Amino acid sequence: MHIDRRESICGLLVTCTMKRQNVRTLSLVVCTFTYLLIGAAVFDALESETESKRWEFLSNIRNNFVGKYNMTNQDYRMMEIVIIENKPHKAGPQWKFAGAFYFSTVVLAMIGYGHSTPVTVGGKAFCMAYAMVGIPLGLVMFQSIGERLNKFVSVVIRRAKTYARCKQTEATETNLMLFNGMLSSIIITTGAAVFSRYEGWSYFDSFYYCFVTLTTIGFGDYVALQNDQALMKKPGYVALSLVFILFGLAVVAASINLLVLRFMTMNAEDIRREEIDAQNKCNANQGLYDGDSYTQTGKLLEHHHSSDIEETSVCSCTCLGGASCANHELLLDPGYHPADIISSTMSLKRASV
Repeated sequence: MHIDRRESICGLLVTCTMKRQNVRTLSLVVCTFTYLLIGAAVFDALESETESKRWEFLSNIRNNFVGKYNMTNQDYRMMEIVIIENKPHKAGPQWKFAGAFYFSTVVLAMIGYGHSTPVTVGGKAFCMAYAMVGIPLGLVMFQSIGERLNKFVSVVIRRAKTYARCKQTEATETNLMLFNGMLSSIIITTGAAVFSRYEGWSYFDSFYYCFVTLTTIGFGDYVALQNDQALMKKPGYVALSLVFILFGLAVVAASINLLVLRFMTMNAEDIRREEIDAQNKCNANQGLYDGDSYTQTGKLLEHHHSSDIEETSVCSCTCLGGASCANHELLLDPGYHPADIISSTMSLKRASV
């Protein structure tokens, strides 16, 4: 009976721990969706009115153009398709080796600008197979580079702290996150200056492009190497762009991974702490059976009384009364049932005869 009660208490503690973990997960889901709703409301407020004005302006231009040249809707639609489809080709050949290498990098890095896409069945099939292998490979590579970078930064920080005679010389996660954040900012700001110079964008638009690229969002509204046939005529600029993407992704991935790892570590520590607390409470409940008596803080918690069960003496060799117990000291506590206390793993309280 005591064992069943102990097991039920332990099970209840484990259930409570699982419920707290479920509540934490549900809270994360609610916070995420709340964040999405806030983002939707802000974007609606910032972009909706401008979108309406641009639509009205383009519609007026379209109507004036059709009326001026007496074009049918079909003719205008055909011209529109030709212009849209011709847009990627303004940069020159997209599928020669330089352009194909740039496209492969975009696929592996999961940026996906959408500026150039395969149109043949074979190209689409190979793109899917290539991505299935290349994306995990790229993730592992960026993760490995990030780890090596963090290791190098840890050594630099430790030596700097030693030189400065700091008491704590080890590099903490906070130090690493600050350094990676600073390095990421330097890469984005420097890249923004370079792309602003070569692409003719404003510095803010270039900064926006660098951020969208290195976070792998890749909207495709701004894409480098798409002017003046840069893919064919500017190999140095192409190489610089690829180095910026690969190295920048490694650094930004290292920073984001540190943040995510820190959060996951805190979450795992909370879960482990809850499990340890539950186990300690369960062990405390088990501790009621430790020693020479069933006690907690030196007192009996509970007595089982039953008037319809015959009192039976039990000896230390677990035999049940009778002549064989004549030479043994009897346990005469009438509050215990023999079936509950006959166990080789429990000690029983001895009472004087």
